[in-house]
Amino acid sequence: MTTQAETAFRLPAPLYALKNIVRFLLKSPTSTFGLAVLVLLVLVATFAPLIATHDPYAQNLANTLQAPGNGHLFGTDELGRDIFSRLVWGSRITLTIIFLVSIVVGPIGLVIGTTAGYLGGKVDTVMMRITDIFLSFPSLILSLAFVAALGPSLNNAIIAIALTSWPPIARLARAEAMTFRKADYISAARLQGASATRIIVKSIMPMCLPSVLIRLTLNMATVILTAAGLGFLGLGAQPPLPEWGAMIATGRKYMLDSWWLVTFPGVAILSVSLAFNLLGDGLRDALDPKQMNRR
Repeated sequence: MTTQAETAFRLPAPLYALKNIVRFLLKSPTSTFGLAVLVLLVLVATFAPLIATHDPYAQNLANTLQAPGNGHLFGTDELGRDIFSRLVWGSRITLTIIFLVSIVVGPIGLVIGTTAGYLGGKVDTVMMRITDIFLSFPSLILSLAFVAALGPSLNNAIIAIALTSWPPIARLARAEAMTFRKADYISAARLQGASATRIIVKSIMPMCLPSVLIRLTLNMATVILTAAGLGFLGLGAQPPLPEWGAMIATGRKYMLDSWWLVTFPGVAILSVSLAFNLLGDGLRDALDPKQMNRR
């Protein structure tokens, strides 16, 4: 008779024991912090019109560079715009980047990695050499090259980040697939006449999904920093969009006297990036079969 843990381990990560995974995450203070920050990000982005105290685009030149307080919780910028409201609306941009990059990068990395790992031979060689080319450049530098070719904009920045973020996931999926393709149930499926496509989709991908999910979560910290870097350099979201990296770029000229212009966007970027790293570490433990057996 199979135990609940054994049954759960055979299922894809999004489908099995979600309640137990969340419970496991909440046992760790660091994972709880990461999960709480990300839930807060989603809530702030969802209810931004209700949370923001001012119009994030409204300029008031008579109220420029006001320190925190006096009706402006985080102060105002060089154009008199409310920093708190711009941070709140900027959370929507950050969440959009995270969501769009995730739904593109995860499937691409999973498909390339599992296909290369299972088929091997020339297919593996070609796919991994292409992956190595992407990995040979720092993600920010490669993103800069793509944005320079496509033109500066938020949409092009998202495309550039997605094009440079899949190789680590593909590498991980390939390593996992090379391990699973030697399993007895894969050999049995081949003997029964299952095609390579069916084996990859039905058997290999679900087994690789937990590791890919963990890696994708950890990669989101790099995605956020890359997006902020592009915004800081003027190649991402364009003014007057309240993107956090762009807010730091415009505030750096005044940072010696008006510290709040760069401090609050910087703290927001740091908090969300740290939250993804902590949550990724927690997911790695939560999806570990050894940890599952201890529950």
